[in-house]
Amino acid sequence: MKIIKIVFVLFLFFLLPIQGQELAILKYNGGGDWYSNPTALPNLIRYCNTNLNTRIKEKVQTVEVGSNLIFQFPMVHMTGHGNVVFSDEEADNLRTYLLSGGFLHIDDNYGMKPYLEKEIVKIFPNLTLEELGVNHPIFNQRYRFIDGLPKIHEHDGKRPQAFGITYENRLVLLFTFESDLGDGWEDASVHNDPIEIREKALKMGANIISYAFKN
Repeated sequence: MKIIKIVFVLFLFFLLPIQGQELAILKYNGGGDWYSNPTALPNLIRYCNTNLNTRIKEKVQTVEVGSNLIFQFPMVHMTGHGNVVFSDEEADNLRTYLLSGGFLHIDDNYGMKPYLEKEIVKIFPNLTLEELGVNHPIFNQRYRFIDGLPKIHEHDGKRPQAFGITYENRLVLLFTFESDLGDGWEDASVHNDPIEIREKALKMGANIISYAFKN
């Protein structure tokens, strides 16, 4: 069964360039609102298609953690407030996805961190979430962030932090905390953020997509 799954994964990843690129929102269990910031990812995609010359489909899909359909997407985005729960089977599926070339960006919309940290151990029991330094390539793609992750939303007033799981010199999981990039990606009327704040959020998001697609 494991061999069949690996073959299926490789088939889907090789098929991606033919079908075109798509991104997905990760639907998870636990009661957290995985559907938060509905305009965020479509706006980021439009920004990347305009400024990075990507050709990402603007219609964002939804994919469940345990679904084989996750392997269709080079990058999956996860957000919400509060509780997150992965079953053992879901954690195994997500691990296979990430180690096979996938990329997961988790953007804390507020309150996810204590729940998420327990679930990441299920995915990578032998790897640790580590804070990324300002010299990490994800801050130096198309746009340079000399101070690291930008601050978009106030939350608890703490400094923004980017944490990651790295496997064989490739960042496979990025967790952005005390920043709330998704708020800056949303329609301007949602949070009334100044244009310069929204621009920082979109540029950082473009860097994330650029890194995920290159690596």
